[in-house]
Amino acid sequence: MVADAVIYHPTITHYLKFVSTTVGRDKLLRTLQYFARFYAWYLLRTNATKTAIQPWETMKKQFGLVRKVLRAGKNVEHFKAAALAADNKTMDPVLRYTAVGRQLGYAGYLSMDLLTLLDATGIKKSPNAKRLQQEAYRFWAAGITFSIVGQLYTLWQLKKREEKVDRKEGEGVVEGKRIAKERAASRLQLTSDLCDITVPLSALAWVNFDDGIVGLAGTVSSLLGVYSQWNKTA
Repeated sequence: MVADAVIYHPTITHYLKFVSTTVGRDKLLRTLQYFARFYAWYLLRTNATKTAIQPWETMKKQFGLVRKVLRAGKNVEHFKAAALAADNKTMDPVLRYTAVGRQLGYAGYLSMDLLTLLDATGIKKSPNAKRLQQEAYRFWAAGITFSIVGQLYTLWQLKKREEKVDRKEGEGVVEGKRIAKERAASRLQLTSDLCDITVPLSALAWVNFDDGIVGLAGTVSSLLGVYSQWNKTA
């Protein structure tokens, strides 16, 4: 039957695995949140009515709040990841330090973000919420910066490795393919980081990005996140 063919199709099974993960659901919500941010800005710039803009503004705010609730407690995961990276003495020193910096930056961001949760949900308003959110953005900017440095270093190391590969030998061909795969993953992460860093830089007013740039950059990085998580759940 057609219904059976659809229900038992491998893509449906893959989709269910994808949405069963918190990361998968978060990336989908993030894509919608940042697209709404971009589109609300676009409508405003094209002199659309408030009635046309309001649904997109509401989508941006409500999906942002849902994501804040979903990531509550995730700071512990990043503290653990930082400790594991610090203890990994076999890792390249530069990559180890950037990994620790990245994870601590994200852990700090999520910890500060968690402290604003009750205020954001309206359960208990806090006069310190705005300051805590600014601190969260500083931690996030620091974490992304460490990640960018780590990816640039990785690409440089891969270039050095590639120069030593002898593609005339079978082992060299395999190594070349391995390097190409690692380079693609590193470039993907670097692109995502460069898009993501527009968010805290704009929120902290360190760089004057408008909602159009931030929304579009956030949408691109979110789609890259969806792509990566989809592949992981294959």
